[in-house]
Amino acid sequence: MAWTKTFAGDAPERVNKWLAQAGVCSRREAEAFIADGLVFIDGDRVEDPGRKIAPGQTLTLEAAAQDTLAARTTAVLNKPAGIVSAQPERGQTPAVRLLTKANALGDATALNAQALAPVGRLDQDSRGLLLLSDDGVLAKAIIGPQAKIDKEYLVRVEGAITRRALGLLREGLTLDGRTLKRAEVDEIGPQRLRFVLREGRNRQIRRMCKAVDLRVVDLLRVRIGPVRLGDLPEGRWRPLTEKERGAILAAA
Repeated sequence: MAWTKTFAGDAPERVNKWLAQAGVCSRREAEAFIADGLVFIDGDRVEDPGRKIAPGQTLTLEAAAQDTLAARTTAVLNKPAGIVSAQPERGQTPAVRLLTKANALGDATALNAQALAPVGRLDQDSRGLLLLSDDGVLAKAIIGPQAKIDKEYLVRVEGAITRRALGLLREGLTLDGRTLKRAEVDEIGPQRLRFVLREGRNRQIRRMCKAVDLRVVDLLRVRIGPVRLGDLPEGRWRPLTEKERGAILAAA
């Protein structure tokens, strides 16, 4: 089915920008759809990738464009500790093995799990929200060099959570010779911290805590941008919704 929407902005807007802000697709996807002749404004085919849509005009995406977007698969998994995100070594279990129909929550549409790759790291000892996808546009929005999507973690630690330690965790640490981006770090209970990061260095939170004499004993990722772990049971998965995909692209 074709997608149709009337532009309600106050001033003309580039079609690719509007579609991205509306969370329909990325700018590059919109440009590809225009090149393929799949975009219309008030019934006229859009041929210029720089075309603007005016207030009150109606844009239509042909069904073939919708089919292209729907063909991309992303699974939302609550990864248990002990499962590796990507390439396993001998004796390890990769996260894709959990993407079975029996482990699915809700509509378990058929998917080729082996074709899906993790979008961002979640080390073997950590648990929680992990996205696995064959959607390159989505992956770039989350982990690309210009990505702005943040991730939220709940962390239990051993050691003294001092004011100095919190200050260094928020802004003042260097890993691998590079200064870390400012992080949101709050004490939310006895020996419990909440981290919000805007980068994904290898075992970053564990190494940050070690630098201030804290030891991580449990790490749970609960959010990637607008996508939340919610009440998804551990070891279970569900498909990413089109609304969630759109929200990620809009946030990026």
